[in-house]
Amino acid sequence: MFLALAILYLFVLNVAAYLAFARDKAAAIEGRRRISEDRLLALAFLGGSIGAKVAQMALRHKIRKEPFRQQLNGIIAVQIVALAAVFALSYMAR
Repeated sequence: MFLALAILYLFVLNVAAYLAFARDKAAAIEGRRRISEDRLLALAFLGGSIGAKVAQMALRHKIRKEPFRQQLNGIIAVQIVALAAVFALSYMAR
C-alpha cells in the first residue's frame, strides 16, 4: 500500500512540475506573470525533479539560467544519492 501511494505521489508531482514549467514558459512568451524559480525548484525538491528536468529539456526553458540550472542539477544529484543510500540500506538489512 505504501509503495503504491509513493508511486502515485511521485507521478502526480512530476506531472505538476512539468505543467508548471510549461505554464511558466507560456507566461514568459506572452509577457504574463511568471512562476517564481523558488516554486519551480520546490516542486523538483519535493519529488518532481524528473518532470522538471524533462520539461526543462523538452521545452528548452531555463536552460541558460546558470544558477537555476545548477540548483536543479544539485537537487537531482542529492535525490540520486539518497535513493542509492536507501537501496544500499535495504540490501544490507536482508
